Amino acid sequence: MKKIITLLLVSALAIASLAGCSQKKDSAEGGLLQTIKDRGYMIFGTEGTWSPYTYHDENGDLVGFDVDVARYVADYIGVEARFTETAWSSIFAGLDAGQIDTVSNSVSYTEERAEKYDFSTPYNFTSYAIMTLADNDEINSLEDVKGKVSSNDPTSTIGQFAEQQGVIFDEVKEAAQAISEVKNGRAEVTFSTNIGFADYFKQHPEEEALFKVIVVSDPEPNAYFPVLKGNEDLVAVINEALAKAQEDGTLSELALKYFDVDTTKGN
Repeated sequence: MKKIITLLLVSALAIASLAGCSQKKDSAEGGLLQTIKDRGYMIFGTEGTWSPYTYHDENGDLVGFDVDVARYVADYIGVEARFTETAWSSIFAGLDAGQIDTVSNSVSYTEERAEKYDFSTPYNFTSYAIMTLADNDEINSLEDVKGKVSSNDPTSTIGQFAEQQGVIFDEVKEAAQAISEVKNGRAEVTFSTNIGFADYFKQHPEEEALFKVIVVSDPEPNAYFPVLKGNEDLVAVINEALAKAQEDGTLSELALKYFDVDTTKGN
């Protein structure tokens, strides 16, 4: 029995190895862009829980600024946009494993990520901001957060920015949960974008008086499509799509639709 099991395992490994070689061969011959065209759809990884960037509307449909930009890119390529929803901490693992083609979730550029991924041109610009309770007299600027408990996901770019300020993490996975932690006193502050906080108050106007929001950075590019290195053709066509979306006004229209202000030009 052990011999049979061993033979089965060896066979399975051999098949997996051959499949991996075949996938590498296909990739080398046509690249990911050709694979996307052949299959007829492009797979975007996204959270689906971060309004107004990627979330579900009252009908349960996946919507948001990043979602609509992704659909525009896929349409430009001539394929359908499909989305795989997952927690932020797992998104890049899905990209590494080839389960998704890129990420549509306002991904920021970092030097560490650039070691593994190529990035499109940026398609949105936003400022970082902090939120704390309105009656918290200890936090009035970015310098005041050092040593304070911040509810954020430390694996996100926003979380990494918070870490650079010397916060103590109350680890959460979703923006709404982060704000709830501050409201309930389990955290003293949370970091997000100014747009993210503004959208929260749009949905919860009754809570706006409970908090104060302090913008702590100038507008910076914060939305790129990352693609595994070696797929320059795909990055190039994404850039073509984004340039067209900028030229025909689509990016501005989507920003106004979801943010009430055009954040796509960096000014």
